[in-house]
Amino acid sequence: MLRLILPLFLITSALAQTADPQPLVDKAINAVGGKDKLLKIFRIKEIFHFGSMPEPAEGKKRSTRESILEMPGWWWIGKKERAIEPAKDDVWAWTLGILVDEESKIEVIPDLTDEGKSCFGLKVSGSVIPAMSFYFDQETALLKRLDWRGDIYRFSEWKEHDGVKYASKTIIFKVKDNKPWFFHEVTEIERLAKLPEGLAKP
Repeated sequence: MLRLILPLFLITSALAQTADPQPLVDKAINAVGGKDKLLKIFRIKEIFHFGSMPEPAEGKKRSTRESILEMPGWWWIGKKERAIEPAKDDVWAWTLGILVDEESKIEVIPDLTDEGKSCFGLKVSGSVIPAMSFYFDQETALLKRLDWRGDIYRFSEWKEHDGVKYASKTIIFKVKDNKPWFFHEVTEIERLAKLPEGLAKP
């Protein structure tokens, strides 16, 4: 049986990598509202905590934060820009802006079933190091999962603001044991036409 399964898997992987990714990219982008609606400059309010449970440990509170972001490379908390910070790439992926960046090299990767959801996959390199693997719900084409830097990001509770859909909740798991370690929720989001005054780019 193994002799039959392994060649089939290799053939499936090879076919996926040579397939044209653009129809799937278009499908994912259109599912959230279209290319013109993707978030580029926006204000965001969040609550989050570290740990293995959906709620903070007893005696602990969830942290809150308000930020201004300009994708792909800028993130201010107050007046301070976060400089080199991998989380910027996480957010860029979450907005799907990375899928339309000219430097992104995109390829189709094998489908995946995650938490009972059948997903189609896209791998993005060139604009981000290391490469990211995106998995989108086959039914809705909304982002279900992102694999990057030894972590699995799982997205849920989709909402809409100014014509664009976004996942309001994210839980990050470690690939090595599939255990959660970070819980995050977007409580408010606002698209901005331009950066507020007083925010400097280093």
